[in-house]
Amino acid sequence: MSVSRILDIAKRSLMTYQNALSVTSHNIANASNPDYSRQRVLLSAETPEINAGFFWGTGVTLSSISRMTDELIVRQTNSYTSKLSYSDKQAELLGQVEQFFSEPSDQGVSGLLDKFFNSWQSLSVNPASTALRNDVVNSAKSLSLKIQDINNNLSIVKSSIAAGFRDKVNQINALLQDIKNLNVQIAGVTYAGQTPNDLLDKRDKSINELSKLVDVNVTYNNNNSAMISIGGVFAVDSNFAAVFDVSTQDGQISLISSDNKAASISSGELSAFADLYNKNIKSYQDDIDAIANQIVSSVNSLHSAGYSIENPPQTGINFFDGYIDGKLVINADILSNVRKIAVSSDGTSGNGDIAKSISELADQKLIDGSTLSEKYSLLVNKVGSDKQSADNMSASNNLVLNQLQNQKNSVSGVSVDEEMTNVLKYQRAYDASAKLIKVADELFQTLLDMV
Repeated sequence: MSVSRILDIAKRSLMTYQNALSVTSHNIANASNPDYSRQRVLLSAETPEINAGFFWGTGVTLSSISRMTDELIVRQTNSYTSKLSYSDKQAELLGQVEQFFSEPSDQGVSGLLDKFFNSWQSLSVNPASTALRNDVVNSAKSLSLKIQDINNNLSIVKSSIAAGFRDKVNQINALLQDIKNLNVQIAGVTYAGQTPNDLLDKRDKSINELSKLVDVNVTYNNNNSAMISIGGVFAVDSNFAAVFDVSTQDGQISLISSDNKAASISSGELSAFADLYNKNIKSYQDDIDAIANQIVSSVNSLHSAGYSIENPPQTGINFFDGYIDGKLVINADILSNVRKIAVSSDGTSGNGDIAKSISELADQKLIDGSTLSEKYSLLVNKVGSDKQSADNMSASNNLVLNQLQNQKNSVSGVSVDEEMTNVLKYQRAYDASAKLIKVADELFQTLLDMV
C-alpha cells in the first residue's frame, strides 16, 4: 500500500467522522424539538480499488443519513389528532350551549313553565283579582324572555361558529400552500439523490397541523411529494394547492373547493363546527320552537273561548299574538289591560274554568307523547348527553394519541445518552484517523531522509 493511499484513506476517514459528528450534534441540538425525527448515519466501506491483481480497501464513507420514523405511526397520529380536535372542540362549544339553559334552576324554562301554569291555577280560584292577573302576565313575560334569551344565545353561538369556520378555512388554505412549497423543495432534493430529512419533518408538522382542522388522506409519489385530499376533494401536491371557501346555502355550513365541490369532512375542528351548526344547534332550536309554538296554540285555543271581565265581557281574545323571532309575544291589549284576560267560561266574573283548564295543560301530553316540561327536560338531557359524549370521546382519543406519541418518541425521539455515546465513538475514530495521518507523515519523512 502506497503512502499516498494511506493519506487518502485517513483524509476520507476524517471527513466521514466529522460529518457523523455533525449529524449527532444536530440530533442533540433538537432533543427538545417535538417535531424533529432523529437522524442516523450509515457508514460503509468505500469502493475498493484493483491494483496488481488485488482489491485494495479505500476506507470508510458515509453512505446515507436516514430519518428514523414509522409511517404507520405517523398516519395513525394524524388520524387521532383529527379525532381529538373534533371531540375537544365539540365539548368546548357544547359546554357553552349547556350554560344557556340554566338547568336545573328556578330561572330555567322548566321552572318558569311551572310558574306560568301555577299562576293560572291561582287565578282560577280568584278570577277577579288584578294582582293574580298581573302574576299571569309577569310569569308569561319571564318565560318569554328566557326562551328569547336561549334563542339569542344559540344564534350568537352559530354566528361565532360561522366566523370560526371561515378562520379555520383560511388556515387550511395557508397550510396547503406551505405543503405545496415544501413538496417542491423536497422533490428537488430527492431528484438530486439526497434525503431532505429536515424538510420532511417540516412537512410532517404542517400535515399534522392540517389534520387538526380536517381529516386528510395522504399518499406519496416517487419524488417524495405528499398528495393530499380533504373530504374526497384533491387538495395539494407539488404542482397544485387548492383554495377552499365557505358555503352557507340552505342554512347549512360546508367546505367547498374553488370549483364548488363539497368536501365531506368527518373529523377535525372544522367538522366539529359544521356538525354543531348544521345538526346539534338546529335540533335544539327546533325543539324550543316546537315547545313555544305548542304553548301558543294550546293556551290560545282555550283562552279565545273564554270571557274577559270587562263590561260587557269580551271573547275570542288570544293570550299570545304568536311565537315570533324566537319570542313569545303576549297580546298587547292584555299587557295594557289585564281585565282582558279571559278566564270565565260563561261570562260571569266569578267563573275561572278557563284559567283552570289552562293550568291543567301542564300535565297534558301535548308534544310527542310528552308534557311541555317533559319535552323540555328531554331537550336539556339531549344537550347534556351530547356534551358528555364529546367529553368521553375526547378522553378516549387523548389516551390513544398519548400512546401513539410514546411509540413515535421511541422511534423518532432523540436519546441524549445514545447520542453522547455516538459522540465518543466518532471522536475516537476521528482521533485514530488523525493519528493515521501522523503515521503517513512519518513515513514520508523517512523516505525524504533516505534521498
